[in-house]
Amino acid sequence: MTEYLDVDGGRIAYDVTGEGPLIVLSHGIGDRRQAFRFLAPELVQAGFRVAAADMRGHGDSSMGWASISRTDVAGDLVALIRHLGGPAIIVGHSLSGGAATIAAATAPDLVKGIVEVGPFTKKVEVSLGGLFRVRRYRRGSFLLGRAQFLRSLNAWMGYLDLAYPEKPADYAAYMTALRAKLSEPGRWAEFLKTGKTTPADAGAQLPHVSCPALIIMGDEDPDFADPQAEAEAIVAAMPAGVGTVAMIKGAGHYPHAQRPDEVAGLVTGFVRDHNLS
Repeated sequence: MTEYLDVDGGRIAYDVTGEGPLIVLSHGIGDRRQAFRFLAPELVQAGFRVAAADMRGHGDSSMGWASISRTDVAGDLVALIRHLGGPAIIVGHSLSGGAATIAAATAPDLVKGIVEVGPFTKKVEVSLGGLFRVRRYRRGSFLLGRAQFLRSLNAWMGYLDLAYPEKPADYAAYMTALRAKLSEPGRWAEFLKTGKTTPADAGAQLPHVSCPALIIMGDEDPDFADPQAEAEAIVAAMPAGVGTVAMIKGAGHYPHAQRPDEVAGLVTGFVRDHNLS
C-alpha cells in the first residue's frame, strides 16, 4: 500500500512491508521504487522491515521540486527514517548511493549502516582512455548524454537496455510501465533536474562517514570504465576500516534487479558481520 510523507517542498511516496530492523531502499534516477520488487521480499523473508521510497520527482512522489540533488534526497531519507521510528540501514542505488553517504554523515543517530549499489558518490571524472578501450562505457556515456542534453526518453530507455546485460523475466513489462511513468506530464522534467547536480556534495561527506558501509558494483556497469576502481576509490575516501567493496560478476548498473539473491545475501551478511540488527 502506497503511503506518503510530507517534507519541505512536496511529498515522498513509499511502502513498508515486513517486521524487524528497518532497511530503507532508495532507487536511482529515472526509476521508481518498484526497482526493488525482487530485493525487498528477500529482505523481508530474512527478517527485516523494509521501506521502499520513490525519489522526489519520481514514481508516485510529487513533482515541482526546486532541485533533486544528493543532499535533497538524503534529507528526504532522514525524514522518512525519523518518521518510521529509525534507526535504519539505507540501501541506495546510483544517485541515492551518494544520498546515503550524506545521510550517514549528517544524521549518524538515525543511520546505522549504508549499502551503496552502483553509486555516484564522488566527483565524476570522465576516463578518456576508457572511452576508447571499453565499449559499454563509451556507449553508456553516449546514451546518458543524449538523454540529458537532448532530453531524449528513447536514449534513456536505450541506456537501460545496456545497463541490464542480464534481463529479469519481467524486463519488457517493467520497462513499458517505466516509460509510461516517465511520459506523464511533468515527470521527464523532474528527471532532467537530476542532471543539474553533481556528486561533489556526497564526495565531501565521505571522510565523515562513521557507520559501516558496503559498496556493491556490477563488473559490467556501463557508468564506469573500471567499476571496481570506482568502488575502491569511494572506500579509500572514507575513514580507515569503515567501507568494504563487493563485486558482482556479470551484473550491470542494476544488480538489485538482475541478481537480487546475491545482493540480498550481501546485505544480510553485512548486517550480521557488523551486528547491525
